[in-house]
Amino acid sequence: MSEPAPAISVADLHFSYDGTVALAGVSFAAGTGTVTALVGPNGAGKTTLMRCIAGLEPPERGALAVAGIDVVAEPRAARARTGFLQDFFGLYDRLSVRRCLDYAARARLVPEAERDLRVAEVASSLGLTELLERTPSALSRGQRQRVAIGTAIVHGPDVLILDEPAAGLDPEARAELASLIRALAAKGVTLLVSSHILAELEDYSTDVLMLEAGQVIGHGPVGRAERQIALTLAGGDPASLAARLSAEEGIGAVTTTGQELSFAFAGDEAAQAALLARLVREGVPVATFAERRSSMQELYLSRLREARGQGADQSADQGGAAA
Repeated sequence: MSEPAPAISVADLHFSYDGTVALAGVSFAAGTGTVTALVGPNGAGKTTLMRCIAGLEPPERGALAVAGIDVVAEPRAARARTGFLQDFFGLYDRLSVRRCLDYAARARLVPEAERDLRVAEVASSLGLTELLERTPSALSRGQRQRVAIGTAIVHGPDVLILDEPAAGLDPEARAELASLIRALAAKGVTLLVSSHILAELEDYSTDVLMLEAGQVIGHGPVGRAERQIALTLAGGDPASLAARLSAEEGIGAVTTTGQELSFAFAGDEAAQAALLARLVREGVPVATFAERRSSMQELYLSRLREARGQGADQSADQGGAAA
């Protein structure tokens, strides 16, 4: 049996604005029901990439597919399967919430016989049922955000693209947004979410896609975070031990801070236990030995430093999985 097509497929995507390169050979894929965190500095090409996937900007070259539909060849069909909420979204403040959702359903060609049901279902899932007769101008920032998301999903898209959805939200509204994203993913919706709040992205994302200067510098599952070991010595020479460890297979560059050593470790928990046991047998005065996993922010900053220090082309080739 053949593998199902990814919900989002991007291959060698190129795009420029008046000669300024925004995307330079971006490629990635996202499976059904995944939540991909799209991260990168301002000007990295995140919004351009999202607009291309949403069918709003035709690329110069490259391939794009949403739910198996070629976005360039069949833009209308692809947009029917896609929802897109831009950073600065607009709502009709003189319409009721119900009419805003109904208008979005009409614009997305939801059949008349299904529109009332779709509006009711979306309102229920977003906690808007009690607000249907109010106007957006009378709502809080978080409530308006939920209405905007409702207009993006009222037609039942397979793919939902959110550009900075947590901007301006208070902590409670951000928590509600995270719960909504997890619920949509559980229903099989594939999400691409851009944000500068990496700690929140880490809370609900399954994958991370890192961009720098229009190129991919890392892409992979969030769960495959790099295993880091922090080891503190009760005595002895940390520099000597660092040199010994650096020469071993499966151990990355070792850094020392006083009596503490830290290093990336490729082994599993059994290999970690074996390393500790060997050090103790060899008489190394280990005071503490603990594992910690790099956060998304640490991984992102590390890849960003690599990309800026080595050149984006080289780092993209070496990037592989981001986490």
